[in-house]
Amino acid sequence: MDTNSIILAGTSLGIMGLAFGAALAFASKKFAVEVDPRVVEVREAVPGANCGACGYPGCDGFANAVVKGIAPVNGCPVGGAAVATKVAQIMGVEAGSSIKKIARVKCEGHDENCGNRYEYDGFDSCVAANMLNGGPKKCLYGCMGLGSCVQVCPFDAIHINDKGLAEVDPEKCTACNKCIEICPKMVISLVPYEQLTIVQCNNKDKGPMVKKNCNVACIACGICEKNCPFDAIHVINNLAEIDYDKCTNCMICVEKCPTKAIQGDLTKRTAI
Repeated sequence: MDTNSIILAGTSLGIMGLAFGAALAFASKKFAVEVDPRVVEVREAVPGANCGACGYPGCDGFANAVVKGIAPVNGCPVGGAAVATKVAQIMGVEAGSSIKKIARVKCEGHDENCGNRYEYDGFDSCVAANMLNGGPKKCLYGCMGLGSCVQVCPFDAIHINDKGLAEVDPEKCTACNKCIEICPKMVISLVPYEQLTIVQCNNKDKGPMVKKNCNVACIACGICEKNCPFDAIHVINNLAEIDYDKCTNCMICVEKCPTKAIQGDLTKRTAI
């Protein structure tokens, strides 16, 4: 190939490169999707945990939803009030109030209170154990203590205690829902951080069967419901449930419960 041919080829490639570059630049402007700068600001304001606790696919999804007006500015449970204030400032609205919630394991069925139907020898996984006839525990609603919740918690907020049950560290919990989603027994739920009175049972069987399987289970006797002066506790599907909006932590139900399925620190009770 002679020199002229090389120069011609190089020039042609250069011209083609310029043409393609110009075309791409035009296309990027023509078909560009405009991003609201507030989306970027909100995304930078949130912690970046991408846990999905807000109900959206990651922090990017939450930021877009906030700017579109379909997610509340205080919708990030990980960031709490501080992040809610920042996001509210970005959006030019009031942060509003949000009650901090944490996960609680509704079970006291350790080995002394609730025995096993068989000896489980498998993976340290509640999900795996549950596939074997509902797991080894006599109570089919209780915590098996095999740590599936521990394995998925991104905040090191839940561990298996010395009694063999899952226990949440309230100071670390961000209510991300990971433990709730993985638990095959649905024995973990969110409660207000300040709530002192808790029904520590998840068993929905009828009284005689419940008592046979666990010493501290709710037997749906209704004594708590009859004695609550605030109409804050009711037996639903054979299990006492507290209405946290009505509960004042007077702890009369704690005193009256015959099986001690309802727990609370009586030294912290409120006056009636």
